[in-house]
Amino acid sequence: MERKIQSIRGMKDYLPAETAFWQPLEGTLTGILSNYGYREIRLPIVEQTQLFERAIGDVTDVVEKEMYSFSNRSGERLTLRPEGTAGCVRASIQHGLLYKQEQRLWYLGPMFRYERPQKGRYRQFYQMGVEVFGHQGPDVDAELILLTARCWRALGVSKHLSLELNSIGSLEAKARYGEALVAFLSQHADRLDEDCRNRMHTNPMRALDTKNPEMQDLMRTAPIMIDYLDDDARVHFSSLCKLLDLAGILYTINPRLVRGLDYYNQTVFEWVTTRLGSQGTICGGGRYDGLVEQLGGRPTPAVGCAMGLERLALLLQEVNPGFASTPHIDAYLVVGGGAGVQSEALRLAEQLRDALPSLGLMINYGGGGFKKQLRRADKHGALIALLLGDGEAAEAKVVVKNLATGSQETLPQSDVAARLTAILR
Repeated sequence: MERKIQSIRGMKDYLPAETAFWQPLEGTLTGILSNYGYREIRLPIVEQTQLFERAIGDVTDVVEKEMYSFSNRSGERLTLRPEGTAGCVRASIQHGLLYKQEQRLWYLGPMFRYERPQKGRYRQFYQMGVEVFGHQGPDVDAELILLTARCWRALGVSKHLSLELNSIGSLEAKARYGEALVAFLSQHADRLDEDCRNRMHTNPMRALDTKNPEMQDLMRTAPIMIDYLDDDARVHFSSLCKLLDLAGILYTINPRLVRGLDYYNQTVFEWVTTRLGSQGTICGGGRYDGLVEQLGGRPTPAVGCAMGLERLALLLQEVNPGFASTPHIDAYLVVGGGAGVQSEALRLAEQLRDALPSLGLMINYGGGGFKKQLRRADKHGALIALLLGDGEAAEAKVVVKNLATGSQETLPQSDVAARLTAILR
C-alpha cells in the first residue's frame, strides 16, 4: 500500500467544526468594515520578492528567515506574501488609487511565513487587513482602533482583549532612539542572547520584542522611545490618547511596544489576550507614512492593521462557543420506493427551492427505511420531514411531518411550499 499523502507541516486543514466559527467571524468583520465605508480589494498571493525586501526591511526576521521565495521559469524572484500591507500599497500605486484621493480598503486571505508551527501560529495563516490612505491626523488612527473595538464587541470577546499603545515617532526620531539603544545594548553585550546580539547593529528596536525572559528583564532598563519623540509626534500621540479617552476605550501605554516590520512610524498598537498562551496578539497595526513613497508613489500618509483569524477563531472557541454557525436545515426529504421516486424527489426539491429561495432542504441519499431516514433528519436538525414514497409519487402528493409535534398531513405537491411557509413562519 502506498504511503498516504499528508498536509504540509504548518499548513492546516480547517474542518467543518472549525469553519463553523470562521464563516460567521468573517461575515461579522466584513459587515462592520462595510458600515464604516471600507471597500474590499483582492490581492495576489505571489509578489516580486523585492517588494517585501524594500517594504519590510532586509534585516527583519521576516525577510531573513521566514519568506517562501523561489524563482520562476523566467528567472524572476517571487515570494508567497508574508503580510498584506506591502501588496496593498503596490496595488494602490499601480492602479492610481492614491492620486489626490483617500482610500479605505480591506482584504482577507492567506499569508505565508516559515516559522516553527504551534497552536495559533502556522506557516500558512489567514489575516484580515485594513488600510487607510490619505489622512495624516490622529482621528483616523482613533477610528481604526474604535472599529476594531466594535469588532470585538460584536464577536463577544471584548472582555478578553486589552489594547496596548505606543508611539515610535518619526523616522528621524527612530534613528536617534536607535543610536541610544545600540549604546545601551553595547554596554550589556555580555548579557545578550544570540538574537539580541544579531539585532543590535541591524535592527536594534527588535531587541525590545524579545521573547527571552532574561532579555525582557534587561530591556525593562533600556531607554524608552517616548523620551526621543519630536514635538509633532508628541502632539499626535497625545491627541490620539484624548480621542480614545473620550470614546471610553481603555488602553495601556506600553513604551516598549514595537512592530516587527520596518515601515512603521508614529502610532503602533496591539490588541492582546491572555487566553491563548504565548500567541496572545490578536490584532496589530499602526502608521506607515513613508511606505507609499518608499515603493515609488507620491508621499501619502497611511495607517492600517491586521487581524489574525486563526487566533480570533481560537478565542471564539474558548470564550464564546455559541458563536459557531450551524447548517440551516428546515426540511429533510425522506425518499422510499423504486428508483423513479429518487428522480421525483430531485424534481420536487428543486421546485420547492425555486418557490422558497431561503429554504434549507436536504434530500436523503443512500436508501434506508423511513425510520432510519427520520433519525437522519433529526441529526441534521430539520424541523420538518417530507415523506415521498411510491404511492405519493404516483399521486403527486407528499406527507408533511412536523418533527417537533409529530403531527403529519398528506398534501398535493403544489401546496407544499405554502404549507412550509406557514409552519416555518
